[in-house]
Amino acid sequence: MKIHSIFTEQILPLDLDVAWDFFSSPHNLNEITPSDMSFHIKSELPKNGMYEGMFIEYSLRPVLNLPVTWLTEITHIKDRSYFMDEQRVGPYALWHHEHHFEAHPKGVKMTDKLYYALPFGPIGNLAHALFVGKRVRDIFEFRFKKLEELFPMPKS
Repeated sequence: MKIHSIFTEQILPLDLDVAWDFFSSPHNLNEITPSDMSFHIKSELPKNGMYEGMFIEYSLRPVLNLPVTWLTEITHIKDRSYFMDEQRVGPYALWHHEHHFEAHPKGVKMTDKLYYALPFGPIGNLAHALFVGKRVRDIFEFRFKKLEELFPMPKS
Protein backbone atom coordinates (compact mmCIF):
# COMPACT_ATOMS: atom_id res chain seq x y z
CA MET A 1 0.00 0.00 0.00
CA LYS A 2 1.46 3.34 -1.06
CA ILE A 3 0.70 6.18 1.35
CA HIS A 4 0.27 9.66 -0.12
CA SER A 5 0.28 12.93 1.79
CA ILE A 6 -0.76 16.53 1.42
CA PHE A 7 0.25 19.36 3.74
CA THR A 8 -1.23 22.85 3.54
CA GLU A 9 -0.86 25.97 5.66
CA GLN A 10 -3.04 29.03 5.54
CA ILE A 11 -3.16 32.22 7.57
CA LEU A 12 -6.69 33.50 8.14
CA PRO A 13 -7.56 36.86 9.73
CA LEU A 14 -9.61 35.27 12.49
CA ASP A 15 -9.04 34.87 16.16
CA LEU A 16 -8.55 31.34 17.38
CA ASP A 17 -12.04 31.05 18.89
CA VAL A 18 -13.79 32.08 15.65
CA ALA A 19 -11.61 29.77 13.55
CA TRP A 20 -12.19 26.85 15.91
CA ASP A 21 -15.96 27.41 15.93
CA PHE A 22 -16.06 27.44 12.13
CA PHE A 23 -13.80 24.47 11.39
CA SER A 24 -14.95 22.21 14.22
CA SER A 25 -18.55 22.42 13.01
CA PRO A 26 -19.36 19.75 10.41
CA HIS A 27 -22.23 22.02 9.33
CA ASN A 28 -19.65 24.17 7.48
CA LEU A 29 -18.13 21.34 5.43
CA ASN A 30 -20.50 21.76 2.50
CA GLU A 31 -19.49 25.40 2.11
CA ILE A 32 -15.81 24.54 1.68
CA THR A 33 -16.31 21.49 -0.57
CA PRO A 34 -16.51 21.78 -4.37
CA SER A 35 -20.15 21.73 -5.50
CA ASP A 36 -19.44 19.19 -8.26
CA MET A 37 -18.81 16.58 -5.54
CA SER A 38 -22.53 16.58 -4.60
CA PHE A 39 -21.49 16.53 -0.94
CA HIS A 40 -24.30 15.81 1.52
CA ILE A 41 -24.14 15.05 5.26
CA LYS A 42 -26.51 12.18 6.05
CA SER A 43 -25.93 12.06 9.82
CA GLU A 44 -27.87 14.08 12.33
CA LEU A 45 -25.32 16.49 13.78
CA PRO A 46 -25.14 17.99 17.24
CA LYS A 47 -25.54 21.75 17.41
CA ASN A 48 -22.43 22.26 19.53
CA GLY A 49 -19.56 21.14 17.30
CA MET A 50 -17.97 17.74 17.45
CA TYR A 51 -16.64 15.28 19.99
CA GLU A 52 -14.19 12.38 20.05
CA GLY A 53 -15.84 9.21 18.82
CA MET A 54 -18.36 11.10 16.69
CA PHE A 55 -19.25 9.41 13.40
CA ILE A 56 -20.32 11.47 10.41
CA GLU A 57 -21.84 9.84 7.33
CA TYR A 58 -21.73 11.60 3.96
CA SER A 59 -22.77 10.90 0.42
CA LEU A 60 -20.65 12.40 -2.32
CA ARG A 61 -19.33 11.95 -5.83
CA PRO A 62 -15.58 12.53 -5.51
CA VAL A 63 -14.36 11.20 -8.88
CA LEU A 64 -15.92 10.21 -12.20
CA ASN A 65 -19.32 11.24 -10.76
CA LEU A 66 -19.57 7.88 -9.01
CA PRO A 67 -21.68 7.91 -5.82
CA VAL A 68 -19.85 7.06 -2.61
CA THR A 69 -20.94 6.68 0.99
CA TRP A 70 -18.27 7.86 3.38
CA LEU A 71 -18.18 7.39 7.14
CA THR A 72 -15.60 9.27 9.18
CA GLU A 73 -14.84 9.21 12.87
CA ILE A 74 -13.53 12.17 14.83
CA THR A 75 -10.73 10.37 16.63
CA HIS A 76 -8.87 13.09 18.56
CA ILE A 77 -9.66 16.62 19.68
CA LYS A 78 -7.65 19.14 21.65
CA ASP A 79 -9.88 22.18 22.05
CA ARG A 80 -8.77 25.14 19.93
CA SER A 81 -5.62 23.28 18.90
CA TYR A 82 -6.41 20.31 16.62
CA PHE A 83 -8.83 17.60 15.63
CA MET A 84 -8.40 14.47 13.53
CA ASP A 85 -10.79 12.53 11.37
CA GLU A 86 -10.33 9.07 9.92
CA GLN A 87 -12.35 7.25 7.32
CA ARG A 88 -14.08 4.14 8.64
CA VAL A 89 -16.08 3.30 5.48
CA GLY A 90 -15.37 4.74 2.06
CA PRO A 91 -13.23 4.70 -1.04
CA TYR A 92 -9.80 4.81 0.58
CA ALA A 93 -7.74 2.06 2.20
CA LEU A 94 -6.44 4.78 4.56
CA TRP A 95 -7.63 8.33 5.24
CA HIS A 96 -6.15 10.20 8.20
CA HIS A 97 -6.75 13.97 8.23
CA GLU A 98 -5.33 16.31 10.87
CA HIS A 99 -6.56 19.90 11.28
CA HIS A 100 -4.22 22.09 13.38
CA PHE A 101 -4.82 25.66 14.58
CA GLU A 102 -2.51 28.11 16.27
CA ALA A 103 -2.55 31.82 17.02
CA HIS A 104 -0.58 33.91 14.53
CA PRO A 105 0.20 37.66 14.47
CA LYS A 106 -2.17 38.04 11.49
CA GLY A 107 -4.89 35.82 12.95
CA VAL A 108 -4.73 32.04 12.99
CA LYS A 109 -2.49 29.60 11.17
CA MET A 110 -4.41 26.57 9.97
CA THR A 111 -2.43 23.50 8.96
CA ASP A 112 -3.93 20.46 7.25
CA LYS A 113 -2.07 17.16 7.16
CA LEU A 114 -3.62 14.39 5.11
CA TYR A 115 -2.31 10.85 4.77
CA TYR A 116 -4.22 8.55 2.45
CA ALA A 117 -3.89 5.37 0.42
CA LEU A 118 -6.02 3.72 -2.20
CA PRO A 119 -7.11 0.09 -2.20
CA PHE A 120 -6.43 -2.47 -4.95
CA GLY A 121 -2.62 -2.29 -5.01
CA PRO A 122 -1.27 -1.53 -8.50
CA ILE A 123 -4.74 -0.61 -9.82
CA GLY A 124 -5.17 1.90 -6.98
CA ASN A 125 -1.69 3.32 -7.67
CA LEU A 126 -2.60 3.74 -11.35
CA ALA A 127 -5.91 5.42 -10.44
CA HIS A 128 -3.99 7.78 -8.15
CA ALA A 129 -1.55 8.68 -10.91
CA LEU A 130 -4.29 9.15 -13.51
CA PHE A 131 -6.92 11.14 -11.60
CA VAL A 132 -7.33 10.57 -7.84
CA GLY A 133 -4.18 12.42 -6.78
CA LYS A 134 -5.12 15.45 -8.86
CA ARG A 135 -8.68 15.39 -7.53
CA VAL A 136 -7.53 15.34 -3.91
CA ARG A 137 -5.12 18.24 -4.59
CA ASP A 138 -7.91 20.14 -6.39
CA ILE A 139 -10.19 19.75 -3.36
CA PHE A 140 -7.56 21.26 -1.07
CA GLU A 141 -6.86 24.08 -3.56
CA PHE A 142 -10.60 24.81 -3.76
CA ARG A 143 -10.81 24.90 0.03
CA PHE A 144 -7.81 27.26 0.26
CA LYS A 145 -9.35 29.70 -2.25
CA LYS A 146 -12.81 29.46 -0.72
CA LEU A 147 -11.44 30.27 2.73
CA GLU A 148 -9.64 33.31 1.27
CA GLU A 149 -13.03 34.45 -0.10
CA LEU A 150 -14.87 33.79 3.15
CA PHE A 151 -12.19 35.34 5.36
CA PRO A 152 -10.25 37.89 3.27
CA MET A 153 -7.14 39.50 4.67
CA PRO A 154 -7.71 43.18 5.46
CA LYS A 155 -6.20 45.65 3.00
CA SER A 156 -2.99 47.18 4.33
